[in-house]
Amino acid sequence: MKAVILAAGRGRRLGSAGDERPKILLRFGGRTLLQRHIEILEHCGIGSIAMVVGYRAESVHDEIKRIGRAGQVQLIENPRYAEGSVVSLWSAAAAFAGERSTLLMDGDVLYDWRLMQRLTQSHRANCLLMDRNIEPGEEPVKLCIAANRIVDFHKRPTIDHEFHGESVGFFRLSAGIGAALLTGAAEYVASGRHDQEYEEPLRDLILASGPDVFGYEDITGLPWAEIDFPLDVARARKRVVPRLTEMAATAAGAG
Repeated sequence: MKAVILAAGRGRRLGSAGDERPKILLRFGGRTLLQRHIEILEHCGIGSIAMVVGYRAESVHDEIKRIGRAGQVQLIENPRYAEGSVVSLWSAAAAFAGERSTLLMDGDVLYDWRLMQRLTQSHRANCLLMDRNIEPGEEPVKLCIAANRIVDFHKRPTIDHEFHGESVGFFRLSAGIGAALLTGAAEYVASGRHDQEYEEPLRDLILASGPDVFGYEDITGLPWAEIDFPLDVARARKRVVPRLTEMAATAAGAG
């Protein structure tokens, strides 16, 4: 299993809270998001990691060297990082090749290692993570459920459902579904929809697939935060960091 982390964007909405750094270099509890990602992935048995970079890519290179992972993380440069994240997904096509299973991840998430354990150990070949504790409004990407199946996936869902939660932004994809998603991303870019986010072709694929192709794990109660705005940074440091648990001594295996 390989992890592909999307971390190319500038994070304009953070303003001065981002200190002109890529969001993945923000520090929480003394460690950058990048360092936390790598340590958690390695703990969960994921030794193959690729990262799409763009804005101030050299600073990401420097951080990887600082934490002693130079040569261990594959860096994919996306010079079009100012466009939608669908371009970053499209840029990562080679990283998916030959993988039996791939983890697609947003880079701007602070999370407890048990979220990743839940994803890597899931029996679902194509799996999303959902938190039922969701703030109202259009900003969260919603995972909509009916009859225990995913029926919609969008910030503004249009399909009737029984309940919804927030998508964490981590996805486990089988080889076939990963290839189909990359095809969708390529079609978005080729057709001029390069300003869209990667969730759009993923939603297309979810809606076009059979009802049992995609599943989800409910991680409600586990601490995590997506970092988009200055308030997210403050809340994460105050409310999430104190709740993060130390990783168990023995790493969990992953297929």
